[in-house]
Amino acid sequence: MEREEDESVSELLRDRFRLSTIHIAESEAKRIGMEISGPVMACISDLAFKFTEQLAKDLELFTHHAGRKSANMEDVILCAHRNEHLAALLRSYRDDLKAKEPQSDRKRKKALKKDDRAPEDIVPIPDN
Repeated sequence: MEREEDESVSELLRDRFRLSTIHIAESEAKRIGMEISGPVMACISDLAFKFTEQLAKDLELFTHHAGRKSANMEDVILCAHRNEHLAALLRSYRDDLKAKEPQSDRKRKKALKKDDRAPEDIVPIPDN
């Protein structure tokens, strides 16, 4: 029974992801004055979903390899190593977040141990 619920939730998330991907692709195509055919749109959606699945698996592996149960920003950046442009965007985003952090918080966080990161840097990974 629980497995059926998990599968239905996964299917729902997959469908929502694909619809969102299609909506984004259509919006971008319209913005630049292009048309995208249905089969191409489906292919883009499937590729984006498969990329995201692989990214999630890599994230889990990097986190477990580091001996942690929660992923942090560095794990996410490591996952993007196959796409240097994405990795650069993530590093820039991380740096922007650090720059917006109050100075007193930055000093305090540096004193914490490596595994005791602030909650906003940590994304929990559910145990299977």
